[in-house]
Amino acid sequence: MPPEIIALCGNPNTGKSTIFNTLTGCCRHTGNWSGKTVESASGVFENFLICDLPGMYSLSPKSEDEKNAADFLKNNEARLTVITADGTCLERSLILALQITDISKKAVLCINMMDEAEKKGIKINAEGLSKRLGIKVILLSAAKNRGIEELKQTIREDVPEKEVSPLKPIEEYSSLSEKLFKEFVTVVPNDKISLERRIDNIILNSFAGLFVIAAVFAFLLWLTIIGANYPSQALAYAFGKGEAALSALFDSLNVLPPVKSLVIDGVYGIVSQVVSVMLPPMAIFFPLFTFLEDLGFLPRIAFVMDRFFKGAGTSGKQTLCMCMGIGCNAAGVVSARIIESPSQRRAAILTNVFMPCNGRFPLIITLSVMFFSVSGAKSLTAALSILAALILAAAVTLPVTKLLMKGSESSFILELPPYRMPRLGQIIVRSFKERTVFVLSRALTAAIPAGIIIWFMQNINIGSASLAVCLSRLLDPVGRLMGLDGAVVTGFILGLPANEIVLPLILMLYPSTGADTKTVLLQNGWSIKTALCAVIFCLFHFPCATTLLTIKKETGSLKDTLLAAALPTGIGFGLCCFLNLLFYIYDIIL
Repeated sequence: MPPEIIALCGNPNTGKSTIFNTLTGCCRHTGNWSGKTVESASGVFENFLICDLPGMYSLSPKSEDEKNAADFLKNNEARLTVITADGTCLERSLILALQITDISKKAVLCINMMDEAEKKGIKINAEGLSKRLGIKVILLSAAKNRGIEELKQTIREDVPEKEVSPLKPIEEYSSLSEKLFKEFVTVVPNDKISLERRIDNIILNSFAGLFVIAAVFAFLLWLTIIGANYPSQALAYAFGKGEAALSALFDSLNVLPPVKSLVIDGVYGIVSQVVSVMLPPMAIFFPLFTFLEDLGFLPRIAFVMDRFFKGAGTSGKQTLCMCMGIGCNAAGVVSARIIESPSQRRAAILTNVFMPCNGRFPLIITLSVMFFSVSGAKSLTAALSILAALILAAAVTLPVTKLLMKGSESSFILELPPYRMPRLGQIIVRSFKERTVFVLSRALTAAIPAGIIIWFMQNINIGSASLAVCLSRLLDPVGRLMGLDGAVVTGFILGLPANEIVLPLILMLYPSTGADTKTVLLQNGWSIKTALCAVIFCLFHFPCATTLLTIKKETGSLKDTLLAAALPTGIGFGLCCFLNLLFYIYDIIL
């Protein structure tokens, strides 16, 4: 006998995913901003199948995800509909709850986040509200496991059926929600509310907010860079010892020299570089980013940036996708599902690849420290360089978005969640499991075959030169036009599987006797101009293969996928050529 279905629904950011995780033991990603649940998920609780539906604001949906959720509820396929509401802003949540109550045969209303409501002096008469609605009302705090047992018992029980009513105009539900709120909710203001408002008066200010956002990201990046230095050096040292041990083992086993070289120089070499360069900054950056997410800072960034994106024909919700793109562009592309308008969603997907993902950070940081840093302040210089890259990416995103939107204008409604102190243990586990391990495994999956390909390209000769050198020579005129060289362009092309391996590829393509990265680059003609052009092209070039496949899946369009690759590459090529021209003119003048 198939399990009976329990539908879990409600407004975005009411704790549905937390309730879902608590009931089923699954680890669905939760976050303190609306739109985290962008597709339905299901999990088993005892003999029941819990379906976590995408968040919605009404049964008149604007997005495909909301439409699917509304259709599911209207068909009454569930044994019981569990409606989640936010106790800190119940009046808004009741509008949807009243609609769902009318069309559902069996329903229960769970008013979540009561711990936060109580801190704000909010008291809810659950018994009176239950009698008025004709369904059971449960007060709970899913994050602290309060009220969960009562919900579980309600799911097990056979809730009486009620008559289904036709939907009324949304204005009637809004009016009824206001009346119910006044009748069954009392609010006693306290200092906590005033403190949050004072903080938001600064962060949400049109001008001060921009400086706050820039300062927060600069501090986050500085912590990432300064904290990653020693672990990176330790990993590089450990991998060096491992390489020596592996070489000795192969010698003792009389492994053929070509096989030994393929494994050690081709596979082990690139894997060691990817792990030692990527793992430390990711292990620091992702928990810090998750902290901001759970704190409630990201929706406030969207609010501040909305006025800029409104002029580009879209909304501040695109900023949320951009923030996700900083960690991983593929994740940023998927998060665009929170945008209701198809045209705005398409613009957000196509421009998300402008954001420097975690895979591009190593190259930008390395070159910034080597060529642009101030003595004694290398970590600060690198952090400011990354911040400048983010600002430049946002600056380019706006006009390109306006071009894609063809002059249309838009606005949006995004709930600003209350500030919530994140749980540090959960942040560390979730960021490491869902982000660090995911990105690192993806990079290694791409790096291993790339290392094999590069090894063959270096060891297969055409005449007196290897295949890799021949390709570099072929692309050298294009590279010189951009202020780079053929090896750099080849490195970016062969780095399509993962941005993390671009710098190791470039170093492998260069002939050198240098002991460190900067020496190798200088021996091959690098200057401040070369480094600057490389950073620009790193920021604006085709995304990794994983992101391109994700764009194809999300848009269903090969044309848009190719456009997502061509747009940043064309912009990067143009900027590098322009910068190279400026340096050329400067040299002539001097």
